[in-house]
Amino acid sequence: TDTEVNTRKKTFTEVQTERLEQAERTVLIKCPPKLNEKKLLQYLSSHGNIRSHFFFENRGIHALIEFSEKNSIASLQDAIGIPCPAEHHVVPFKSRLFTFTLKNPVSQAAEETPVHLSPQSHIPVKELIQKLSHADSISDQMYILLNEFQLTEENIKLRFLACSLVRDFARAYFPDSMVKPFGSSVNTFGKLGCDVDMFLDFHDVRKHATKMKKGPFEMEYQMKRLPSERLATQKILSVIGDCLDNFGPGCVSVQKILNARCPLVKFSHQPTGFQCDLSVSNSIAIKSSELLYIYGCLDRRVRALVFAVRCWARVHGLTNSVPGTWITNFSLTMMVMFFLQKRSPPIIPTLDQLKELADEKDKHIIGGYDCSFVSDLSKIKPTKNTETLDTLLSEFFEYFGNFDFRKNSINLRKGKEVNKPESSPLYIWNPFEQDLNISKNVNQPQLEKFVAMARESAWILQKEEKTQRMINKEPWGLAALLIPFGKSNPSKMKNRMKGMGSETIRSLLDSLKLNNANSLQKVVGK
Repeated sequence: TDTEVNTRKKTFTEVQTERLEQAERTVLIKCPPKLNEKKLLQYLSSHGNIRSHFFFENRGIHALIEFSEKNSIASLQDAIGIPCPAEHHVVPFKSRLFTFTLKNPVSQAAEETPVHLSPQSHIPVKELIQKLSHADSISDQMYILLNEFQLTEENIKLRFLACSLVRDFARAYFPDSMVKPFGSSVNTFGKLGCDVDMFLDFHDVRKHATKMKKGPFEMEYQMKRLPSERLATQKILSVIGDCLDNFGPGCVSVQKILNARCPLVKFSHQPTGFQCDLSVSNSIAIKSSELLYIYGCLDRRVRALVFAVRCWARVHGLTNSVPGTWITNFSLTMMVMFFLQKRSPPIIPTLDQLKELADEKDKHIIGGYDCSFVSDLSKIKPTKNTETLDTLLSEFFEYFGNFDFRKNSINLRKGKEVNKPESSPLYIWNPFEQDLNISKNVNQPQLEKFVAMARESAWILQKEEKTQRMINKEPWGLAALLIPFGKSNPSKMKNRMKGMGSETIRSLLDSLKLNNANSLQKVVGK
């Protein structure tokens, strides 16, 4: 659609700024189970024009209401009551979360209208497999998967609102601060249900510092001095964490993890239904989000391939929601990007090529690392590559099923394999912090399992009798890859494992047995 093309061409920063501003004009209302939508909107409209709204289910019905003007919220807040402290005492923090009730539900029940609810989670993989089996091509299957799993417009609004509500707390201490989402919520690769990573940003403070340079004197704030930035981060997060815990409506299970490499506060935000991770300004993480945003916007095949590969990896237990020796979704996404840089002609440019296109405003040196790359999408030439997703999916498995992981590492700056600088089983260069391996956590058995699954998948896609399977109403194409292997014919699998260490095969087959039980459990439960 045209509108999609227009929204797609905005720079990452423009989109972020727009959505953060939109979130500031937004409130969230818990509604009664029987509801007259028209009356609610009529009542709210008396405080100002409503630009957009939607309803969703999350332990009851909620409405997200976006006003045209920010001052409509103040007007609404003036008219809103405080809950009676009959059975509970309340913390009198006035947020933008409200509860709407009917004074005499019986007389109004007759007027209720069923409201349309926007889904906030994706369908179970079992249902997805059925949908995919009816598609006409693997390419269609991949777009169906993308449409089912990607973040919706409504879900993105809810994510930015969660950040904006946390910002209201931070502002009590730091009036200029911002809370911004990063990672999968904004990089175009997030799937419904993923956590919200957010960070506290004091960047305006630095802009302030350059203001006083003119004139014969200088003036600056007296501020508390601490021996390290890390300590400052820990203190700030500790206090904000306590705030959310003690005063934040709907903030539960608050955990402060202040000794991690990147200190953070984890909490569950019940009104929006999100798991949230709050950290303090991490410029490099934002740059990675922006880089993926650019790749995701350049060609529609990019996101379709990433979503398919991630879903495949999840089903086979190659990725996991708990940290460990598994490949992370971020590493997997970078492997897909690398594969797309290696196509002939390339589907996406290398990071070095994006850096060459950068102008003055795109120059960013962060902590000694050069993080410059072009932000304006229209400066990047579209690819001449016309390969179908059918080809790309099959070739992806073929490529990594035969990749020389012992010798080579994956470098997205250059877009080519380079010798491994150290002996980690899987070495993927951090695109910005050039001395870091983003897949350092992955061990040998996990890597070999990935290779085995990739080979198996390439084999299924090449050998499969599509027509026969369709006649038999069996899953085919991508659908066939989303069923745990070893179910249909474990002995075939053993033949294709030749050339692997016997311990690895043993652990592989064990993990397959485990996995079939687990991953089905997980996938169905998800």
